[in-house]
Amino acid sequence: MAVIEKDPPVQLEVSSLSINFGGIHALNEVSLAVKKGEIYSIIGPNGAGKTTLFNCISGIYHPQEGSIQFEGSEIQLQKPHKIAQMGIARAFQNIELFRGMTVLDNLMAAKGHSMKYGLLRAAVYIGRCLREEIRCRDEVEEIIEFLDLQNLRKSPVASLSYGLQKRVELGRALAMNPKLLLVDEPVSGMNVEETEDMARYMLDVNEEMNITIILVEHEMGVVMDLSDRVTVLNFGTKIAEGSPREIAQDPQVINAYLGETQKLSV
Repeated sequence: MAVIEKDPPVQLEVSSLSINFGGIHALNEVSLAVKKGEIYSIIGPNGAGKTTLFNCISGIYHPQEGSIQFEGSEIQLQKPHKIAQMGIARAFQNIELFRGMTVLDNLMAAKGHSMKYGLLRAAVYIGRCLREEIRCRDEVEEIIEFLDLQNLRKSPVASLSYGLQKRVELGRALAMNPKLLLVDEPVSGMNVEETEDMARYMLDVNEEMNITIILVEHEMGVVMDLSDRVTVLNFGTKIAEGSPREIAQDPQVINAYLGETQKLSV
């Protein structure tokens, strides 16, 4: 008897999300559903609302209308640190690392929300505090090895190349033990070799760590190669959703990007 595979459950559901800044409609009734374990990309021209959507999901902005559900719980009014504790982490487009600290210390800083001890235990640094530090250090070392940063673990972030800093940014997000990872423009400003490396790491994060990824990216080659599904935004409105091939052949999407009818490369 053939085994029927169940469709993965929806992990993140955005329903009729709207947010305005004065007279500007940054998002207008945007809806999407991201399934557990997939790589889901959000694309669109500059000003389409992609980063605004990320800011709503991560709790930086609170939408005026609509809802965001993560694993069945509404999160649109939660504070950013609460959303992070629920399992949503973010790697930023503009690198937000502590430049004077080492790679290791930057990743350890992301562990603060998961350490289970108070101020008194931290002051004496024994018992639970010591055990928690060892646990977090072990997890961070695994991420450093996973991202091939072993030789740079004691290097100040400011001394690293741009591509390596982007990799550390990804590592810091992974140090938060996410179930869902928001990745904003991971290959912007990178050369071909760095782009290929970052794409490989994101595939490994998705497949080996079983982490759902929502990707915002302008590099269409990366989007088409990595994505299971793609949503397209234009001026805050969702204009298309589908597989990479469907999106690449959609005339409305082509017009939004190029202003003329020609197919995007898949």
